[in-house]
Amino acid sequence: MKVAVLGYGTVGAGVYRMLLNAPGMEAGPVLVRPGKAVESFMVSDAALIFGDPTVDAVVETLGGLDPAYSCGLRALEAGKHFITANKAMVAAHGLELAALAREKGTAFLFSAACGGGVPFLHNLALSAETDRIEAVSGILNGTTNYMLDAMQRRALSYADALREAQSLGYAEADPTADVSGLDALRKIQLACAVAFGILPHDGMLCEGIEHFTAADTADIRSRGLVCRLIASGRRTENAVSAYVEPVLFPRAAAESSVFVNNNMARYMGRRCGSIVLMGQGAGRFPTASAVLRDLAAARQGARAMFPENCRSAEADNREAVHSYYIRTGGSAARRLPLRSVLAQGDVVRAVTEPMSAGKMHALAQNIRRDGNDLFFAALEEEIC
Repeated sequence: MKVAVLGYGTVGAGVYRMLLNAPGMEAGPVLVRPGKAVESFMVSDAALIFGDPTVDAVVETLGGLDPAYSCGLRALEAGKHFITANKAMVAAHGLELAALAREKGTAFLFSAACGGGVPFLHNLALSAETDRIEAVSGILNGTTNYMLDAMQRRALSYADALREAQSLGYAEADPTADVSGLDALRKIQLACAVAFGILPHDGMLCEGIEHFTAADTADIRSRGLVCRLIASGRRTENAVSAYVEPVLFPRAAAESSVFVNNNMARYMGRRCGSIVLMGQGAGRFPTASAVLRDLAAARQGARAMFPENCRSAEADNREAVHSYYIRTGGSAARRLPLRSVLAQGDVVRAVTEPMSAGKMHALAQNIRRDGNDLFFAALEEEIC
């Protein structure tokens, strides 16, 4: 199988280097920007890839929605397998690309878009063929996990944890997609589509870690808890729930032992029970290894990750109910349905009555809109 690569950044360069020694594969041309073709294997004209009948598969590592999407269309129209690690593009245009791939009899695979080197979507797709998957969840963003781990185990401030993550290449210069939870939300969209045959679009909920402080770290640690950013998806009566929010776990929980930039993905099948996968969630070679895994799967006959009848639908989070740990100003706290107060004064720490994730996220938006700071996290287990 001759493989062309679109882009020669961190992941693209890793894919090309791995192709040089991959059994049964041949490294083809690499598309770079005009003026950047400094090596013999590099080209700046995409037509030299899409019009080359010897190229069997195209790997997209450009990022963003376009030209990544248009390149996917061109690759599939030309009868070539299309492999991508681009979660944003798959979330936005995956259903169209999957339909075209089926029409052309080619592969459209994207397991590298979620979990990096962790074979989450790959195994999830296989399990969904023979089992009914009921729920998917996990720590799906290595940047935020690195920051939360650094704040809780090494007492770094939020700013210092972010700065360190950026210096190590785990966080972008603009870390918004990571710290806001958007990156994890896109990944759970893909996991829902693979597991349930429903790609959620509107109605999803997203809370990141921007409001988590050193003072929150100290209080949570004193209660024997650990904070992780969790993406969750589950079947509902007619659709799926899909949301991202901080969650507090007891120290003995498996999630509490996921350190630095690792990911932990979990799915629950009716027959297989709970399956947990852990490993490097980001980086050049972990992600490149997932791309090579998809290429190998395409070579062996795999063609799709979305079920054939996969459809888009609005998320329904009414059945996602938790108690929440909250920290906010005293006056703002009175706007929340509190079950117990843990600390009182200008800053209130408390536990809410059980409520839907949608209600908690809406209350948080309203409280912040009025100029109040608020941190909240779902409780995996009750605390006093």
